[in-house]
Amino acid sequence: MDALHLLLNRRSASRLSAPAPVGEIRQNIINAGLRAPDHGNLQPWRFVIIENQGLERFSQLLQIASKQAKMDEIAIEKAAKAPFRAPLIIAVIAHCTKETKVPHWEQVVSAGCAVQAMQMAALAQGFNGIWRTGVWAEYPLVRDAFGCREQDMIVGFLYLGTPELKASNKVIAPNSAPFVSHF
Repeated sequence: MDALHLLLNRRSASRLSAPAPVGEIRQNIINAGLRAPDHGNLQPWRFVIIENQGLERFSQLLQIASKQAKMDEIAIEKAAKAPFRAPLIIAVIAHCTKETKVPHWEQVVSAGCAVQAMQMAALAQGFNGIWRTGVWAEYPLVRDAFGCREQDMIVGFLYLGTPELKASNKVIAPNSAPFVSHF
C-alpha cells in the first residue's frame, strides 16, 4: 500500500478479531513506533504487550479500578469487557525524563506519535486497530500496574487485530475550514 494512500485513507476499526499481528509483522509495528519523532533522542516511550492471559489480567485490573472509583455496575461490566475488543493491545506509556531540556509535553507527544506510527504500520500490513485511552489511564491502580512513575503518562491502548467490518470510505475534505486555517 502506497504511503500517501495509507495516510489519506486511514480509519480506525473498532471491531477486531483474531488473528492479531505476530512475528515479523508485529516487530514491524513495534519498530515503526520506535521511529517516532524524538527530540533529544530520549526515546520517551514504553510499550507493554497485552494478549492471551494478559487480556484477562487487564480485564481484572480494570474491574478493580472501576470498583475503587465507585463506578456503577454497568461501567464496571464495560470495563471488564474492554480488553476483549481485540486479540492484542499495546499499551503505550510516555516514559518521561525530568532532567532534560526537552519539555514534558514534547515527550508525551512523541509517545503519541509512536502510537500513530504503530497503527499505520499495522494497517500497511493488512491489520487495523483503534487507539483508545479512557479514564482508566489516569487511575493510580492502572498506572502502578504499568510501572508508571509520577512524570509518566499512559497515552493510549492500541487495540490491534483483523477488522471485522470494512472501514468507511468517508473522506474528510482536505481544505475543510474547521481543520485548516492560514496565518
